[in-house]
Amino acid sequence: MSNVFPDGFLWGGATAANQVEGGFHEGGKGPNLADVLPGGKENRLKLLSDTGFDFEMDTDKYTYPNHEAIDFYHRYKEDIALFAEMGFKTFRMSIAWSRIFPKGDELEPNEEGLAFYDRVFDELAKYDIEPLVTIAHYETPLHLIKEYGGWRNRKLVEFFERYVTVIFNRYKDKVKYWLTFNEINGATHMPLFGLGFSPENEETRLQDSFQGLHHQFVASAKAVQLGHEIIPGSQIGCMLLYAPVYAYDSNPENVLYAKKESLLFNNFCGDVQVRGEYPNFIDRYFQENDINIEMEDGDLALIKEGTVDFISLSYYMSRTDKKNKTPEELGQGNLIGGVKNPFLEASDWGWEIDPKGLHIALMELYGRYQVPLFVVENGLGAYDKVEEDGSVNDDYRIDYLREHIRAMGEAIKDGVELMGYTAWGCIDLVSASSGEMSKRYGFIYVDKQDDGSGSFDRSRKKSFYWYKNVIATNGEEL
Repeated sequence: MSNVFPDGFLWGGATAANQVEGGFHEGGKGPNLADVLPGGKENRLKLLSDTGFDFEMDTDKYTYPNHEAIDFYHRYKEDIALFAEMGFKTFRMSIAWSRIFPKGDELEPNEEGLAFYDRVFDELAKYDIEPLVTIAHYETPLHLIKEYGGWRNRKLVEFFERYVTVIFNRYKDKVKYWLTFNEINGATHMPLFGLGFSPENEETRLQDSFQGLHHQFVASAKAVQLGHEIIPGSQIGCMLLYAPVYAYDSNPENVLYAKKESLLFNNFCGDVQVRGEYPNFIDRYFQENDINIEMEDGDLALIKEGTVDFISLSYYMSRTDKKNKTPEELGQGNLIGGVKNPFLEASDWGWEIDPKGLHIALMELYGRYQVPLFVVENGLGAYDKVEEDGSVNDDYRIDYLREHIRAMGEAIKDGVELMGYTAWGCIDLVSASSGEMSKRYGFIYVDKQDDGSGSFDRSRKKSFYWYKNVIATNGEEL
């Protein structure tokens, strides 16, 4: 695969503030969504599928691993030094909104929070690591959830605009690459994470989710415009959770069903954020599901003017589906539904492993939009065993990443313009979907366990040295 990856390709790793920082009460930070999510797979999955979560903490009943996470808040220098040792060109991270505006609706920001990210960006600059910053990554301030009902409320557009204006002005000389909303299209499946509300009932879920999405489209467009004004030369992208949808068989009923599901899940948000308009296919869906979006005058013009510069995506799995499926046919682990694909193996958490799906995803996206793409999340959550000598021989992770990087190379050969690749959870972190430390993704092992015990010590896994060589050879040696 000689010289497939372009010069300047941005190799690196990805995290989110709520999954690594900890220090949840320090530096003037206010509570956010992640702070009230209990640990443990059953607890998290129940929250995602249930209605009426009250956003309260019960420390007698649950653990809250995001409160400490892996303590990046105090250990960022050590962690960034390890990223630099691997040769990272970029580091994807997020800013915790409630570090900057503890409640979310204040008029003045929290200086201590702003200063923390100054220190992080300065540390990255020391090693010539380009920050790639997600503005909103499942970190809605708790006050905005409890007081306003999350993104269902139009007022959050104003609060977000204030937050964005502050961070763009503060970091304009330090950050060039920005993403607006993490996995924005996942919001209808998981409104709790993306939109900061728990549906009151199934009847209102779709209406409230698409109304909240409209507010995020407006907020994203404003952020793009502000970014281009405040930071000349900045690049601001959207971020999609992308999963190609395969028809279970060649029955035209199932092919049509899969096509429509793919348009709704993979393309609706992309069409709005990249093309700048609501796509035609959504009209029928809204009509058939009694969805009525309240818009203000000028919203559609603003969305048209505030289109993103590139598309970033997370890719973990594909989805296989059919029109009429029985409960027995459902895929057990895939968070986005569908039926089991007989041709694919699954991870320890039941996520189907499909490297060729990434090749397909990149071709579909580039074919539809012709804007640069950036794979900003991809990785394998797995149980890691620490050997007596302290090593972690994670060949399964190396195999997974090798095949996905190979798939990116094939997509580049097919003409796809790809900016970079940031492996998810480059250092072990708290899983968003399961609230576990034992679901490990990192090249770097963190001694922190599900029960809260551990030294927080960092150590290099076998994959650390492998990825270091991948970067050093610009993807030529896999």
